[in-house]
Amino acid sequence: MVTGASQGEGRSGRGEQPLDADQTLHLRVDALRADETMQLRVPAPPEPSPGGGRAERRRSARPSARERAGSVTARILGPLAPLTSRLAPYLRPLAPYARRLKPAYPRPGRTGWRRWMPSWRQWLGGTLASFGLLSAFLVTAYALTGIPSDLNSYATQQDNVYFWSDGTPMARTGWVQRQAMPLKDIPPDVRWAVLAAENETFYSDPGISVKGISRALFRTVGEGDTQGGSTITQQYVKNVYLNQNQTVSRKFTEAMISLKLDNKMSKDKILEGYLNTSWFGRGTYGIQRASQAYYGKDVSKLNVSEAAMLAGLLKGAGLYDPTLSKANHQRAVARWSWILDRMVKIHKLTPAQRAQYKTFPEPLKTNPLYNTGEQSDYLVELASQYAKKAAHLTDQQFDLGGYQIYTTFDRKREKALTDAVTKARKQAKRDDPDTAKDGHYGAASVSTDGRILAVYGGPDHRTQGYNESNATTVPAGTAFLPFVYAAGLEHGVHKTRGGPATPVTPDTVYDGDDAVPVTTPEGPYWDRSGKKVAAHNDGNKSYGRITLREALAKSVNTPFMQLGMDTGLGEVRQTAQASGLLSASIGPQVPALSLGSSTPSAIRMASGYATFAADGTHTEPYSVRRITRNGAAVALATPRPARAVGAQVAGDVEQALTDSFRAAHPDVTTPDVAGKAGTADQGTTDEGAAGQNTAAWYAGTAGSVSTAVVVYRMDLAKSLEPLPLKGLAGATPDTVPYALWSAAMGLD
Repeated sequence: MVTGASQGEGRSGRGEQPLDADQTLHLRVDALRADETMQLRVPAPPEPSPGGGRAERRRSARPSARERAGSVTARILGPLAPLTSRLAPYLRPLAPYARRLKPAYPRPGRTGWRRWMPSWRQWLGGTLASFGLLSAFLVTAYALTGIPSDLNSYATQQDNVYFWSDGTPMARTGWVQRQAMPLKDIPPDVRWAVLAAENETFYSDPGISVKGISRALFRTVGEGDTQGGSTITQQYVKNVYLNQNQTVSRKFTEAMISLKLDNKMSKDKILEGYLNTSWFGRGTYGIQRASQAYYGKDVSKLNVSEAAMLAGLLKGAGLYDPTLSKANHQRAVARWSWILDRMVKIHKLTPAQRAQYKTFPEPLKTNPLYNTGEQSDYLVELASQYAKKAAHLTDQQFDLGGYQIYTTFDRKREKALTDAVTKARKQAKRDDPDTAKDGHYGAASVSTDGRILAVYGGPDHRTQGYNESNATTVPAGTAFLPFVYAAGLEHGVHKTRGGPATPVTPDTVYDGDDAVPVTTPEGPYWDRSGKKVAAHNDGNKSYGRITLREALAKSVNTPFMQLGMDTGLGEVRQTAQASGLLSASIGPQVPALSLGSSTPSAIRMASGYATFAADGTHTEPYSVRRITRNGAAVALATPRPARAVGAQVAGDVEQALTDSFRAAHPDVTTPDVAGKAGTADQGTTDEGAAGQNTAAWYAGTAGSVSTAVVVYRMDLAKSLEPLPLKGLAGATPDTVPYALWSAAMGLD
C-alpha cells in the first residue's frame, strides 16, 4: 500500500500548495521498514527557447564540449577496460596510500601564509620527482645524441706546404695555417704544458666538467656573459663538430657529445685532435704551425718554457700574444709563469727544473711562415697541378690540405733566372717604354731526368695570372730545326713515293741557297693559292751546297724545309712529340712545319733539347718528387724515361748544337755546352715567307741541364697575335734571350 500518495492528496485537499518541479516527493512504502522513505528526483522540465528558432534547436542538439571529451576518452580508454578490471584487485589496497600521498594544498590546519608553504614531505617529494625527471631526460638525451659523422671542415682544414729541392720551405697555400701532427711527434713536456693550463684532470675526468658547465650556464643565462670551464674534450668537440656560438643549446649538445666521445675515443686521440685544431693566433691552427709562427721551429724542438708560452695563448691569443702590446706582454709573462708552476704542482716538472726557466721566452716579432707571391705563385701553380694529377687527388681532397709537397725547383737557379729577367725588363723599360710594355719573357730549366729546376712565369702572378714558361703562344721558329734534323737522321729520306728510305748522315749535302723551291717526289709543292712554295733564309742569304750538320750550326733554313719534306712531315711530327713537345702545340703538316710553325712552351722546348743531351731518352718534365700528408708518404706516379731517338742520332744532334754554340760564342770555355738561337717571323706560318721577327729564342744544354728562353711582344688586351719585336730582344735577335739563358745556366 502506498500511503504517501493518499497523504499527499489529503494535504493538497487541505489547501497546501502543489509540489514544485525538481522538489523531492516522499513516498511511504509499506514493504520497507517503518520510517524509511524512498527519494525520487523529479527533473525540471526544459525551459522553452527564447527565440525558438531553427538555429537554436541545432545548437541545442549538438553535444557539449564535456560530452565530446567524454566520448573521446571512452574511445581511447575503452580497449583498456579489461586490463583495468584485472588490475583492480591489486590496485585497491594501494588506494589509501595514494590518498595519503595526495598533497592537501593549501595545507589544512594552517593559517595565513603558512597555508601556502609546502611541508617537508612535499619539498622532498618534489625534489625527488624533479631529480628523477631530470635523470630520465639526461639518459634519453645521451641515448639520442650521436657523434656527428661530418667534421667541421674549416676546423680540420690544413694548409699545403711546398719545399724547394733542398728541403727548405718555399711557400704555403690554404685558408688556414694548420698542419696536423701525430701525438707521438709532440713532446710530453708540450702536452703537459697544455694540460696544466687547460685541463690537468684530462686523463681522469669523464669528458665534461659539471662545475665548469654550471658556472658557464650561470654566466650565460644569468648575466648574459660567457665563461670558460670546458674540458679539453669539450673544446675539441666545439672545434670539430659544432660552432663557437655561446648558447645554452650549443653547450648542452657539446656536453652530450663529449660524454659519448669520451667513451668511444681514447684520451690520447682526443688530445691529439685538440692540439691540432686549436687556435693559437697569428693565423695559425694547431701546435705545429704555432711553433713555427712564434719560434720558427717544429714542435718537436720546443722546450718546456716555449711550450708554456704557447699554451698560454689558448686562453685567447688576442690577449696573450706578447708582441701585440705591452699589456699583452705582461699578461703573457704572468700566465707563462703560472703554467710552469702548475706543472710543478701536478708533478710534471721538478722544482729544480722549474728554477731553470726564469726568463720569458720571447717569440719572434712576426710570423716567418712563407707566403706565396710573385714568382713563387707560378711555381706553386705548376707543382699543385702536377701533384693532383700524379697522386690522383681530387680538388676537394687537395684543398682540405695537410700535404707537404717537395718540389724539384732549385732555389739558386730560380733566383738567378728571376734576377736576370727582372734586370732585362728594367733595361727594356728604360730603352723603349712603349715597346717594353707589351714585352713577355718565358724561361725554364729542365734536367735530363725530367726535373723542372726553374721557371720564369711572369712579373707577378697576382697581376698576370698565366704562366709564360708554360704558355704555347708563339712559334718556335728556327729553334725547331734540331727536331727536323733528328727525324731525318732517325728515319732517312724518301726520294720516290713508296720507295725505300735512304739513310741520312750529318754529312749529307743539301742546297742552302735562298728561295729554293720545295719539292716532293712528284715535283714542286704548290700552296693553296696555286703558288710554288720556296724556303727562305734569314736575311735572304744563300749558302750554296751545305752539309746538314753545318746547316744546323749556322741555322740555314732551306735545307731543313726540304729535309722535312723528304723525311715525311708525319715523321717530323712524331719525333718532336717523342722528344717532349706536346701534340697540341705541333703545327699543321705543311712545309712551314719544319721551320718552326709549332708553338711549344719554354718548359717543353727545354725538355725536348734535354732529350738530345740524355742520349735520346726522354723523361716527361715534372715538378714534384715526393708528397707526404702529415708525415705519411702519398703514392706518386713518377715519369719514366722512354726512347725518343737513337743514341747515335741524339749524339749527332748534340754535336751540331755544340758547333752552333761555339761558332756564336767562341769566348765561352765551359765544356759540354750546346745550344742555338731561334727566331720566328710573321710570315713563318705562311708557308715560309720571310717577315719581321716576332719571337726570339735561345735553347741549349750545359751538362745535364737544358734551358729554353723566349722573348716576344703581345698586347693581351687586344689579341693573341704576336707583334714585331722592334729591338726588344736586343741588337741581334738572340742577344737578350742568350743573356738570360747564360745567366740561368751559370755561364756569366
